Amino acid sequence: MEFKNLLFWVFSAVLMFSATRVITARNPVHAVLYLVLAFFNASGIWLLLQAEFLAITLVLVYVGAVMVLFLFVVMMLDINTDKLRMGFRKNLPLAIIVGLVVAIEMSAVIYNSFDVVDATWPAAAADNYSNTRELGKLMYTEYVYPIEIAALILLVAMVSAIALTLRHRKDSKYQNAGDQVAVTKNQRLRIVKMAAEPKARADKSAQG
Repeated sequence: MEFKNLLFWVFSAVLMFSATRVITARNPVHAVLYLVLAFFNASGIWLLLQAEFLAITLVLVYVGAVMVLFLFVVMMLDINTDKLRMGFRKNLPLAIIVGLVVAIEMSAVIYNSFDVVDATWPAAAADNYSNTRELGKLMYTEYVYPIEIAALILLVAMVSAIALTLRHRKDSKYQNAGDQVAVTKNQRLRIVKMAAEPKARADKSAQG
């Protein structure tokens, strides 16, 4: 067995184990850490397939940003795992059926792809071949409109998430930057006139 094939089986085994632990771990923090491990092994498989750009993007974007954010959110929130797992066993048979159907469909697609022989497929890549450059050419030439549509959908999703979470609560204090900028110099200092203290009380306090 070649060393490349051995690495593939090692990455695949760890990936399957970590993905299983993501949905079976009782602690949410442990589940997020197992998901990080799954992403690392998936990026290793991408490297074996000579897709360096996708491997680096998977590590930088998902592990470096998304998973760190998920980990901090899970650690800061007080999540009751018992309520989250109340309907787990009830929906387990349906989940197993759906998983088997998806696995059969993916196996059929992969099995049929081995029989297809494309005469236009290059026999071997040149020495100066860059996977990242070719991917960039496809993204900004043939698939430029799908990329723009996907970016617009992500922008709408981001704005919607901010609009749903940015709610004015009655028990929280916040500053209005517009009112602070629009204030005049007369409104910055307010002089309050107070009544003078009676003289008798002042003399009594001086004698005491």
